Amino acid sequence: MRQIAPAGITKLSRVERNAWTKQKIFEAATKVVGKYGYAEASVARITEQAGVAQGTFYNHFVNRQELLDQLLPKIGMDMVRFIRDRTGTGHAARQEIERFAAFFDFIREVPEFLRILNEAEFFAPAGYQKHLENVATAYIRILQRAREAGHIADYSDEEFEAIVHMLMGGRGYLSLRYSYAEDGGVVDVPEHVKTAYEKLITRGLIKPEGKRK
Repeated sequence: MRQIAPAGITKLSRVERNAWTKQKIFEAATKVVGKYGYAEASVARITEQAGVAQGTFYNHFVNRQELLDQLLPKIGMDMVRFIRDRTGTGHAARQEIERFAAFFDFIREVPEFLRILNEAEFFAPAGYQKHLENVATAYIRILQRAREAGHIADYSDEEFEAIVHMLMGGRGYLSLRYSYAEDGGVVDVPEHVKTAYEKLITRGLIKPEGKRK
């Protein structure tokens, strides 16, 4: 069914209306890909969900693949902002634990994200790589600031890049293991997952050789 635009939309400029329409298409694509997967996310389904004509779709995207390649990077940057807004200004270790919890808060608010992320490497590889680059770049900057503040020592930028991908990969696997409910919904991860992560970040996993306590 065609959605009705808010009354105020007619008062927007053309640029603002175009931005509003494109956002509606992104929101619709999120729902459709989350429900049907990339393979079944047709332009017809997306525009029906968005409440716009198929011709309108092509005013904003050259084709379906262009939209799919932009979808994950856009959601990924929404995630980065969401996590940033939920991270305090305390010690870097506490901030990292807050970021970890905020990631799982985000996927409960945007449950479609997991399927979009997990299928993207095959169906939208350009978007998948862009997403990884965007998130890794933002994360590396966070670690660099922590190093400047004296909270992290003896790590190079190259090592930060490796660590960031370790942390990102860990969250991805943890979400697959713990975030899916039996009914197909998304739930918060168990408390022991959060405490395990906190111990790993603040204590490390293996004691240095030669230390007994």
